[in-house]
Amino acid sequence: MSDPNKLPRRSFLEKAAIGVVTSQFAAGVPAFAQTRAASRPLKRLEPLKSIEAGVLNIGYAELGPANGAPILLLHGWPYDIHTYAEVAPILASQGYRVIVPYVRGYGTTQFISSETPRNGQQAVLAVDIIALMDALKIQQATVGGCDWGARTACILAALWPERVKALVSVSGYLIGNRESGKAPLPPKAELQWWYQYYFATERGRAGYEKNRHDFSKLIWQIASPKWAFDDATFDRSAAALENPDHVAVVIHNYRWRLGLAEGESKYDDLENRLAKAPVITVPTITFEGDANGAPHPEASAYAGKFSGRYEHRVVSGGIGHNLPQEAPQAFAAAVAELARL
Repeated sequence: MSDPNKLPRRSFLEKAAIGVVTSQFAAGVPAFAQTRAASRPLKRLEPLKSIEAGVLNIGYAELGPANGAPILLLHGWPYDIHTYAEVAPILASQGYRVIVPYVRGYGTTQFISSETPRNGQQAVLAVDIIALMDALKIQQATVGGCDWGARTACILAALWPERVKALVSVSGYLIGNRESGKAPLPPKAELQWWYQYYFATERGRAGYEKNRHDFSKLIWQIASPKWAFDDATFDRSAAALENPDHVAVVIHNYRWRLGLAEGESKYDDLENRLAKAPVITVPTITFEGDANGAPHPEASAYAGKFSGRYEHRVVSGGIGHNLPQEAPQAFAAAVAELARL
């Protein structure tokens, strides 16, 4: 790690406010996750704001001073902005301006026109965030993401590195390629993607429309098998899934990945660039929980996709897929560490 473009592991560990044990690709980080006590109020990210950005009126939470260094935190499916219910206040208390937007099809984010396709392809979700940054007059931000949000954060860093100061991504490099996605996986790996194939059918679309609450709760349980979240915690996020465009965006996202639905031609150039798996050059920390039940790549498979300052950390203690919500202190510490660079 003598390359000056690489982040020295020792300095990374000495600066971190969390314990770390290094390995070839991973640093083990103790989780600071706790089950919410019944008497403890459930934290909400509010009040919400909204702003017209591109084809959307984007709903978002904003915490911290308006003149603070900006941080964007991006959620995935079937989660919402409360993935960062604990992370955002930690960062705001350190003087950062923290923006947590609802993805298209979630919460208070709405399409401006009824004529706009309810498109969920990977490039358009990143274009939405660039539009949000432009609307908020944010030239550059530190970006963190989980699930769909991690993919979007990776795309931002790969295609618009001048807009991303640094990146924190759960499960690493998640930029997709529809052509390589056509190759069949081993049976056990295919089984993990059962919901993707369910969504490929009209029965699946109708089933998700009818049962999105129970369906999403099942995904939470499978993806984070050791996370003892309570009903109130789930219901706080599940409310965001009642957005009238939610099902259309989710179904299009998964069908597009399989080549069963087309994207919009105006994003073809972006998708062609993403299909080449561009290297990410901005300073990056990738994360993995030690009990992630969702499909995810091995860290060794994507370590070479980061050419700048880089470190991978594994959070121990039964931490699953929704890592920022399950281990908020560890995630917030990593974001703050890179934001200080």
